[in-house]
Amino acid sequence: MKRHRVSPVRVGLIVLIAAINIFPFLWMLSNSFNTEKGIFSTSVQLIPDLLFTSRMFENYLTVITEFNFGRYTMNSIFVASMSSLGQLIVCSMAGFTFAKMKFKGKNLIFALVIFTLMVPNEVAIIPEYYLMMRLGWLDTYLPLIVPSFLIGAMGTFLLKEFFEQVPDELFDAGIIDGANSWVMYRSIYLPQGIATMATLFIIAFMNNWNDLLRPILYLSKNSLMTVTQALTQFQGQYEAKWNLLLTGSVLSILPLIAMFIFTQRYIIDNSMNSGIKG
Repeated sequence: MKRHRVSPVRVGLIVLIAAINIFPFLWMLSNSFNTEKGIFSTSVQLIPDLLFTSRMFENYLTVITEFNFGRYTMNSIFVASMSSLGQLIVCSMAGFTFAKMKFKGKNLIFALVIFTLMVPNEVAIIPEYYLMMRLGWLDTYLPLIVPSFLIGAMGTFLLKEFFEQVPDELFDAGIIDGANSWVMYRSIYLPQGIATMATLFIIAFMNNWNDLLRPILYLSKNSLMTVTQALTQFQGQYEAKWNLLLTGSVLSILPLIAMFIFTQRYIIDNSMNSGIKG
């Protein structure tokens, strides 16, 4: 077999793009080992002033102990996990329904669901806040979790496209065997869509983890704050504690990095396998 040679130009371009994308994180990580004075130093410092000293992890200890960042991280993990689980349940059911079931107005309803992708969150946030207030859900996690159990346009579209690729012969065979729609959804289609659903879970988890608008609107108790909301503690009206803000930012993305490392194979499987697994 003829081997494919990788062009040096292509490799260099990939390395350049990767370096541009990773530089902000490396800069943030480096400055998390700096004092506030070191961050704004006019002289060029290749090595942060706290690195390899007895005070090396001073910023991290301050953020974790004095600002209770561990509690905020657990709050974010709970909210993001429950919201993502809601997306998986509802979007997989909706995707299966739109892909394999026949009923009047299916195309119109699906078009309306996709249309919601074009509606900015800022447009719907005022009536949403009024609804949550009337329900008495302020200062609870319900406004951050329950909407994810209603509908997710992107997840519905993603799973509908996948389920449409599953051969109809499986659906017909299930009907012949006497299986109802719920049994076919649970026993045939869900196992086939594990990689796609894992990809959706990661995307939904990241979106909910990084959400700032809704936690600020709905949560005022300090014990309920999420990570993104907690980062605002380091920003005042006239100044910001940049060393602590950057340290908190590093801590806030570590769970996302860990999740990507352990689930990246599902993303690869989803991107490479567009058909049904035998």
